[in-house]
Order: sequence, then structure tokens, then C-alpha cells
Amino acid sequence: MSTDLRYPIGKVGDQQFSDRKEYDAKVKEAYLLDIQMCPSLLENAIINLDEQQLNVPYREEGWTSKQVIHHVADSHMNAYIRFKLALTEDNPTIKPYDEAAWANLSDTKNLPVNISLTLLHALHTRWVELMKNMSEEDWQKTIFHPEQKRKISLWDMLKIYAWHGKHHVAHITALRERMNW
Repeated sequence: MSTDLRYPIGKVGDQQFSDRKEYDAKVKEAYLLDIQMCPSLLENAIINLDEQQLNVPYREEGWTSKQVIHHVADSHMNAYIRFKLALTEDNPTIKPYDEAAWANLSDTKNLPVNISLTLLHALHTRWVELMKNMSEEDWQKTIFHPEQKRKISLWDMLKIYAWHGKHHVAHITALRERMNW
């Protein structure tokens, strides 16, 4: 665990297997399990928190647990679409979005977290099904990220999003621990 509240489990590059550039079936299974479990882990992270607690930022100038849950839904919907684009087009250029602006829209502010948790359970079921049936060649397909000005393989996207879910679960669980909730 990191002492940096922004990165409680470290940055994506710090994670186990991060140095593996080539496809690896055993590693893939671990990452798929991370993605499959993400909605349940998020749900468990907020269990028994009331609305006031859900609206406490996990760090100074950070998002609230409520914003984090809605952000993961937004982010993972975009990731799922990016996977499908990469599987059906040749190195498609993705559309970046302003995560901070999205976290302040009315759906994030006004809707309860169970809406995004329900969405995540369904989304991850579809996403994992898609990924379980990808070939080794499919994992090498890419998207082009115009802000980063680079190609990103679906294999690297899998690593990023396996980390991403655990990263945000840790934001909430670390806050709970610090607040003794």
C-alpha cells in the first residue's frame, strides 16, 4: 500500500505483471478476474455508508466515494466501447473525455450509487464475456489515444482497467479505514 492518497495501491506501472509486454494466458486470467470482481468489490467498499459518508472526499481536493463509483461506471463504459472499436476497426482514434467535468454532472450529483453499481454489474458481465473469447491476436489490436499521441494495445488496456477498479476500491476502503467507518 502506498502512502500517497491519490494512488493507494501505486500507479498502474507499479502493479504485478506490469513489465510483461507480451500476451500471457495465465496473467490474462488474473486480470479478467480483477475486472469481473470490480463491481462487487466497489459494492462491498460502500456497504453501510450513508449519504453523508458517501459525500466525503477520499482526500483533500479529491472526489467523494459517490463520485468515484459513478466515475468507474463512466470510465469502464468508455473502455468497453474502446475494446469493441479496436476489435472491429483498424487502430481507431478514440474520443478522450474530461473525467473531472463528467464527475460534476447532474447524474453523478443527483443519482444514488446503486444506479452505477447495477450498470457496472451488467457491463462487466458483457465485457468479461467479450474478453474471454478474444484470440491472442485480438489482444494485440490497438486504439490510438490522441491526447497521449500513442497506440495502446488491448492487452495494455486490460492491465490498465484491472488496476483501475482496484485503485478506486482502495480510495474508498482507505477512507473508511482512516475515518473508522
